[in-house]
Amino acid sequence: MNRTFFFLVFIAFLSCNKTNNPEIPPGMDFRQEMRDFVINISTYARVFDSDFIVIPQNGIELISANGEADGPLSASYVNSINGHGQEDLFYGYKHDDQQTPQQDNQYLRSFLDKSGATGNVILVTDYCSTHTKMDDSYTQNHSAGYKSFAADHRELDNIPDHPNPIAGENDRSINSLADISNFLYLINPENFNSKQAFIEAVTATNYDLLIMDLFFHDNTVFTADEIEQLRNKANGGKRLVVSYMSIGEAEDYRYYWQTDWNSNKPSWLGAENPDWEGNYKVKYWEQDWQNIIFGNDDSYLKKIVNSGFDGVYLDIIDAFEYYE
Repeated sequence: MNRTFFFLVFIAFLSCNKTNNPEIPPGMDFRQEMRDFVINISTYARVFDSDFIVIPQNGIELISANGEADGPLSASYVNSINGHGQEDLFYGYKHDDQQTPQQDNQYLRSFLDKSGATGNVILVTDYCSTHTKMDDSYTQNHSAGYKSFAADHRELDNIPDHPNPIAGENDRSINSLADISNFLYLINPENFNSKQAFIEAVTATNYDLLIMDLFFHDNTVFTADEIEQLRNKANGGKRLVVSYMSIGEAEDYRYYWQTDWNSNKPSWLGAENPDWEGNYKVKYWEQDWQNIIFGNDDSYLKKIVNSGFDGVYLDIIDAFEYYE
């Protein structure tokens, strides 16, 4: 038997395997399913607050109906959001504190600029710790028209001490995402021994936007009064406060996690992410998972709304890549 025969047999095997894989429903458009998920989250939240901010992180290709930078816009998706978060644009794509390859940078920017042209605000998080690289990150993002944060810890568990003063510092009161000049991405509060310590650390800064977690230690929710305190900038201005929420993976440290899922998984729960312990892939299009995220009083999003956040920062938007 020759190589051609073996190759054809191998391709036939892959085709049959893909067709019969229960993880991949036949004919499903995974990108559109994620678009619809985000659109429905936005629609639900704005029933309670018409100005509620929705920012998906990564998965920027979803703005295009055909996935190409020169393709037509997916208008319903673009109109449902206020901005885009993008990680690793100038630093951190391959390794932290290393410059992102130009080819990857240009690819992402071709989509980001297309979204920005519609009025969406582009928020870039670069992962770099060398001060000169942090400075360069801020300079390049500013030149591109993006708002940025140079994170010196990928764990997002600290307030960087560089630069000082922070880039774009101002004493304005911020009323919309379009007004911001900078932001702080601080979703891991493990280094703060109390809510009050966290609040005091944040209110000693002048960032225009805070991206944080709904929960403190042990799934203790930040209250509306505490969120109101966090809006105060040190110089007397006001900031926006939005909550992080992962919608493309389930996290076993969240309030919704049930211990028996480890041995008796619901149909929507997939494999553990090998890069992030305790994070699990989900079939994000399934209704039972979406019910956890939004649409009822016990949902994750409703808790965020009840705590008085100005918006939500949606992570693992690029989960469609896993299933594709």
